[in-house]
Amino acid sequence: MVRPYAGIMTITDASNRSDTDQASSGVEPASRLLVDNLRVTLDGRWGETRDYVRANIDREDLLPDPSLTMQQARDRTFEHVEELARLDFPSDGFRRDHGGTGDVGAAITAIEMLGYADLSLMVKAGVQWGLFGGAVENLGTKIHHDKFVKGIINLDILGCFAMSEMGHGSNVQALETEATYDRATGEFVIHSTTAGATKEYIGGAAQHARFASVFAQLITAGPGEEPQSHGVHCFVVQIRDNKGKPMPGVTIGDSGYKGGLAGVDNGRLRFDNVRVPRENLLNRYGDVAADGTYSSPIENTNRRFFTMLGTLIRGRISVAATSGAAARKALAIATRYGTTRRQFEAPGKPEETVLLDYLVHQRKLLPLIAKSYALEFAMNDVVEELHEVQSADPDLALHDAEFAKRQRRLEASAAGIKAITTWHASHTINVAREACGGAGYLDENQLSIMRGDIDVFTTFEGDNTVMTQLVGKELLSAYAEEVQGMDMVGWAGFIANTARDMFLEATGSRQLTQTLLDAGEDDGKSDLASRATHLQMFRNREEHLLRTVAQRMQRAKEPDADGFEVFNSAQDHLLAAAWASIERVVLESFVTHIKDCDSKAAADLLNKVCDLFVYSTLENHLSWYLMHKHVSVERAKAIRRSVNTACRELRPHARTLVDAFGIPEKLLTVEMK
Repeated sequence: MVRPYAGIMTITDASNRSDTDQASSGVEPASRLLVDNLRVTLDGRWGETRDYVRANIDREDLLPDPSLTMQQARDRTFEHVEELARLDFPSDGFRRDHGGTGDVGAAITAIEMLGYADLSLMVKAGVQWGLFGGAVENLGTKIHHDKFVKGIINLDILGCFAMSEMGHGSNVQALETEATYDRATGEFVIHSTTAGATKEYIGGAAQHARFASVFAQLITAGPGEEPQSHGVHCFVVQIRDNKGKPMPGVTIGDSGYKGGLAGVDNGRLRFDNVRVPRENLLNRYGDVAADGTYSSPIENTNRRFFTMLGTLIRGRISVAATSGAAARKALAIATRYGTTRRQFEAPGKPEETVLLDYLVHQRKLLPLIAKSYALEFAMNDVVEELHEVQSADPDLALHDAEFAKRQRRLEASAAGIKAITTWHASHTINVAREACGGAGYLDENQLSIMRGDIDVFTTFEGDNTVMTQLVGKELLSAYAEEVQGMDMVGWAGFIANTARDMFLEATGSRQLTQTLLDAGEDDGKSDLASRATHLQMFRNREEHLLRTVAQRMQRAKEPDADGFEVFNSAQDHLLAAAWASIERVVLESFVTHIKDCDSKAAADLLNKVCDLFVYSTLENHLSWYLMHKHVSVERAKAIRRSVNTACRELRPHARTLVDAFGIPEKLLTVEMK
């Protein structure tokens, strides 16, 4: 949606700047059009949203201030959240008939852009509108939408997302908080049954939230029935009164100082028989009648649980998108520094050498820039799929098997992009800090603060190891259906005759990829510079790992097999297969977006960036390729030489590549020169 610029300060497109402005920003006039074309390609479908946010966050006061006390940082962050509300920032995340615009992709994109400013602001906004608001929007029905959504959008209703517990972490299905229905009063009794049932690390709980979306085991009994649990459901629970005091039975704690995110008021919640009206159950997928009778459109408890959680993946994708933005910002800071800082003179040269002219420094930063491009293209694809799925009829997955399958694939994609992007961000920001030497360790240059803030992103919204495992399980599910009941002879025949076709279908290979592969199958001797060879090498690793982990899982069918032992012993193998799949999907996305690029100059440069992504990724896995004889020793050496060559070719374009990220200039304010 195109909005009028309402911010305090705006930024002008690079193409409209004077040559003097260009020179001061380090962009040569001849590169302006290339920078713009790269940025448009990276920005993707919601480029207008990105420009709107850029115009309104180009302010130094949105950067973290390490001199503030914890309370001052929290207050300042909340003031900025209030500004976002006044800019109509949150409305895209809610459906039109609930008071929003229903533009899911724009909502994720806007949150992503906050990764260029203060990650505390992103988390605070994400908790209010993405997590708390998302729970009400996606798990509630009309009564909840009418009662809460408008207030959530305009901040009249401040909330938090109370899922995580001390005792169970990522195992949401085993949460210990209980919500027992009392038929006599028509209320649910929310109770923390053990010390481990304490809701922990809850953003917004320590100070600002008045309500919480509380996940608990729903226990009820209809007439003549014994009470029983129907699994985890979500309830809106008031935790503070209008004066900010805890409600009766609610104990609120403050998580205090943390390793980062100083502006987020994380806290803990305990419930001692807290009563809430029956209507406060978010009842899209499970309801309790006045007489205690439970009903659900999904009979199977497990399917119901995963359907409910599947509607909340927007938060997971937001975390991934913002992490990608933070990584790009760190690379922009470090690359700018690397193109100006000099160290040690070369023989016969009158002045010292620019840092980024050293191959070792290029190898530090340029492969990470290439990976950032690759991940942003993949992220754009995931956001677009999320937009299409969540813009459809909310109940479509209940009666359309194909749509339900599509939703499961999206959940796996979200898990994969979350894991790879947050790990990339954590690693990249640390490398960028080191690449700036002592200057990178000073808070005034942002990188040290960013390193602390990004650290937890690998953990919240799903631990990355668990997320990677989820990808692996989804990949295996197609195989499981095909090999059900096969003996070892049948399994061998399946591998020989149909595994390849099943692999292509299960992993959702793109048509463009198949066209390229058909034009140049890799026989181990084909041109290493061929994109078909690149795609085949990524695919070969994934297919081999997926096939062999499936073979190992076959042991679970043996009469005396311990299912847990079989899975546990193959878990590392499963994670490797999942990781190979994630990387292959990222490469395919990169290739597709290059094809769609309208500018030949930009596409040519993106092809070089893609080459570096390919060669550096292959280099990271050379031991596997050599061990399994997928490459010769000579080809392995050629891959390493190709990384060096690609770095040298991209060195003249380093500043162009990071400027094309489109990071508002005032958010790149640092003291180091």
